[in-house]
Amino acid sequence: MARPHDVRSIGHATAKASTSERLLRALEILRLKSQPSQQAALLEYLSQLMRWNKTYNLTAIRDPDQALVHHIFDSLSLVAPLSRVLSLNQTETPTVVDVGSGGGLPGVILAIMLPSVRVTCVDAVEKKTMFVRQMAGVLALPNLSAQHARIETLEPLQSTLVTSRAFASLQDFAQLAGPHVQEGGYLVAMKGREPTEELIALQAHTAWSAQAIEPLTVPEFDGQRCLVWMQRKGNT
Repeated sequence: MARPHDVRSIGHATAKASTSERLLRALEILRLKSQPSQQAALLEYLSQLMRWNKTYNLTAIRDPDQALVHHIFDSLSLVAPLSRVLSLNQTETPTVVDVGSGGGLPGVILAIMLPSVRVTCVDAVEKKTMFVRQMAGVLALPNLSAQHARIETLEPLQSTLVTSRAFASLQDFAQLAGPHVQEGGYLVAMKGREPTEELIALQAHTAWSAQAIEPLTVPEFDGQRCLVWMQRKGNT
């Protein structure tokens, strides 16, 4: 894990303290236990994301305060639900494949918060996977890797969970990423409002069905967020 950083590593001291306090409140709201090293890694990741974004256009969000909520807190809201299911996995090292991960959202956050889980971020844009690989080194995350590819071109990854955050419709996600889920595993899509029409198309046109729709709480965010848990038909 990354070492706690001096306050000067992210902006001036006052801004860093404010961001730190907000992060601690968010972790408390989400009931996530964390070490100081994990908190430091989350803040350093935000700093690196904003720094790289000036050159590589990793995200449309340029303001660090907005990125803290819309990227860090949003991704943190997945940790407890995914951890609950991953803890039931019988394999020694459960795995998560994050499809359309971009600059590592939520993949990098999951790797920070769940060090016993192997996380692979997959994206078709090389500069974004390059950034994720850089973060694996900077943040000392041996459980994090990245693949530059379209998910449908890869050999089956046999993952415990395959996640997406604003990647595609449920139907497209299931058809493209479904082959990478191990038997009994889940596709897990993060959405805003409950995607009624997408759920109908998923059921009608794929071998997958929604097992559950789980509301999410995202600190400091006013909109709606939910997780759609999908399994192959016959496994539900």
